[in-house]
Amino acid sequence: MKAAWYERQGAAREVLVVGTMADPLPGPGEVRLRVAVSGVNPGDVKKRRNTYGYGMPYPRVVPHSDGAGTIDELGEGVGEEWLGRRVWCYGAQSYRPFGTAAELVVVPLAQAVPLADTISFEVGACLGIPGITAHRALHVAGPVAGRTVLVHGGAGAVGACAVALARHAGARVIASVRSEEDVSRAAAAGAHEVVRAGEGLLEAVRGLAPSGVDHVVEAALGANAAINAALLAQGGSIAAYATDDPQPKIPFWPLVFQNATLYFLGSDDFPPAAKVAAAREVTAALAAGWPGPQVARRFPLDDVAGAHEAVEGGAVSGRVVVVP
Repeated sequence: MKAAWYERQGAAREVLVVGTMADPLPGPGEVRLRVAVSGVNPGDVKKRRNTYGYGMPYPRVVPHSDGAGTIDELGEGVGEEWLGRRVWCYGAQSYRPFGTAAELVVVPLAQAVPLADTISFEVGACLGIPGITAHRALHVAGPVAGRTVLVHGGAGAVGACAVALARHAGARVIASVRSEEDVSRAAAAGAHEVVRAGEGLLEAVRGLAPSGVDHVVEAALGANAAINAALLAQGGSIAAYATDDPQPKIPFWPLVFQNATLYFLGSDDFPPAAKVAAAREVTAALAAGWPGPQVARRFPLDDVAGAHEAVEGGAVSGRVVVVP
């Protein structure tokens, strides 16, 4: 098969290689996908750059955890009804060496989720990490039906998924965004109200939720820590999956007086049951009419380095995918 890989970490064009590898074969309980589209996430880029200093977990890494395609081979114990099924997958390169930046990928059956004929492979390839992270960030403190949820970065990959899932779960959803273009993206995802980040955010949210917000989905913990403390209702919660500052200052006493709960979320290590529940709810939201993530740039496998650079650059408004 044709695949992209790296055997050392560094800049995209210095370490990413495109070539041929032996076709992978599924083991017991696994399925093989013929990859139609591979989704590129910031985490894939950070692993390649060694952002967190963990080094190379395997001698060779085929990047990208998310993708979509058609199951073309079954491992022992997998029912024949799965053969030929359209699916999206997650966690392909989570504690595994070979992800979806290839013509073929093998994943455990539990990580292959049926994809309706009405949903494109492009959308399916963008559901995994953002959808599962968003679901966990939304529900980690309990059900949100009838509660007010504030989603920071409501037009981003995870944020837009969180908005859609919160709306689907029966929450009142307030989204904060950075630009006027993002206002329409967050509204399209299902936000009841959209406010602009920056100066005036505190007053805008207080005007919409004078009694406070019950739960916050947080993408920039450092920048928003004090604002969140001021906006939380008594007993409220914050679920942080990212931060602008690796050592953020936490307003301890305001959060104590609010009896707040702060959750730190790392998607690779969510409980398996939480990932299954997230996949189910993402699928349900799509069936209910959510259009799913918006794809902004498409790259051929031969230019996988360009795809990584597009994600690193941060100028793309929407998702980046690779088409093998």
